[in-house]
Amino acid sequence: MFESLTQRLSGTLQRLRGRGRLSEENIRESLREVRIALLEADVALPVVQALIERIKVRAIGQEVLQSLTPGQALIKVVRDELALVMGGQGAELSLARQPPAVILMAGLQGAGKTTTVAKLARFLRERKKKKVMVVSCDVYRPAAIAQLETLAGQVGALFHPSEAGQVPVEIARAALDAARRNVADVLIVDTAGRLAIDAAMMAEIQALHAALDPAETLFVVDAMTGQDAAATAKAFAEALPLTGVVLTKTDGDARGGAALSVRYITGKPIKFVGVGEKTDGLDVFHPDRAAGRILDMGDVLSLVEEVERSVDRDKAAKLAEKVAKGKRFDLNDLRDQMLQMQNMGGLAGLMDKLPGMGQIPDSVKAQVTGKEIPRMIAIINSMTPKERRNPDLLNGSRRARVARGSGTTPAQVNQVIKQWQQMEKMMSKLSRGGMKGMLRGMQGLMGGRGFPGGGFRR
Repeated sequence: MFESLTQRLSGTLQRLRGRGRLSEENIRESLREVRIALLEADVALPVVQALIERIKVRAIGQEVLQSLTPGQALIKVVRDELALVMGGQGAELSLARQPPAVILMAGLQGAGKTTTVAKLARFLRERKKKKVMVVSCDVYRPAAIAQLETLAGQVGALFHPSEAGQVPVEIARAALDAARRNVADVLIVDTAGRLAIDAAMMAEIQALHAALDPAETLFVVDAMTGQDAAATAKAFAEALPLTGVVLTKTDGDARGGAALSVRYITGKPIKFVGVGEKTDGLDVFHPDRAAGRILDMGDVLSLVEEVERSVDRDKAAKLAEKVAKGKRFDLNDLRDQMLQMQNMGGLAGLMDKLPGMGQIPDSVKAQVTGKEIPRMIAIINSMTPKERRNPDLLNGSRRARVARGSGTTPAQVNQVIKQWQQMEKMMSKLSRGGMKGMLRGMQGLMGGRGFPGGGFRR
């Protein structure tokens, strides 16, 4: 999300960053480019107008023109205002009530509601340690009920059965009773969607809301619909007391117009963003961090949180102990590192959160396809246990055999061996207690030598 907007804005503002002086004309010219970039990103016109006006008032005032570093001061103003239009601070779920707290999910058909129910159930179980039950009130689409039952099994949530022909309000009441009997902390209710907003759908979900008195009423909307996402969210907000919005399919939206428009148009905070189809693809939305990513400042906080969630602490401790004892870093260790990186979304997922990625040409970023790490893992898996423990055994004929076994080329196998050699050298320096040596090793690994698996090179 935000890729095209990031490229336009970061280029415009980068030209101002190092300037010792800025004039009102400089600023107005830059804001014209910012306005065009926002409109091209499918941000709603009222949002663009309000945002540009707020930036202009602050930028032409003392805050920027009399700053010692006016270019950087202007970038800070733009970042602050972008964050503000998206909500300022992240909005937490409010579940502090007598269990089970009910979360009612609303939205149009095809927005990804049922998948989001499963993602949210997994989020609450794993990160909030809640016992979760899910139920489907979509009696018009039996496949939706079966889909939710399957997903509930995958994420470890309790499932309350329902079937076509039942009355949605009766299903919801029965599910609430079942959640109480099972001592569930949270009940998530999936509702029927329609291809468009209609009175019958609104009446049905209003009846469900009245019957359940939910702690949270979340509107699920497809980010790729751009300005339409904000308009649809507004219609639902007028019919229901929404508490927040979930933007889905954000990995397919390079513009980000919905994220910038929904909060301003509806007055409701974006609480989560959904990525992909996997049940772990749900992230808390932080407006301030999103603003930083738009301006190509990266999102290091989210990256750190992702590392803390994804890294196997036991394996990390064992590797640290192994390195401290001076034992050799082998290909089994490299494979473990690659698997953990894969758990964090691979190279593409890491790149998305690193500062300065907006300045890298598309032709270069396109070389990071997401296949690099799986290919490295496949190559290492094609080696014998003895070869993984003793990589020096891998002569030319053995490398050719590994290439055939992994469906790769000898050159790609050589690249993995080279990657291991660089890592092994870095770990060796670390074992000798030299932090400077470790930093030099890391620089040799990443600084100018490409990404793992033969990715792009500078």
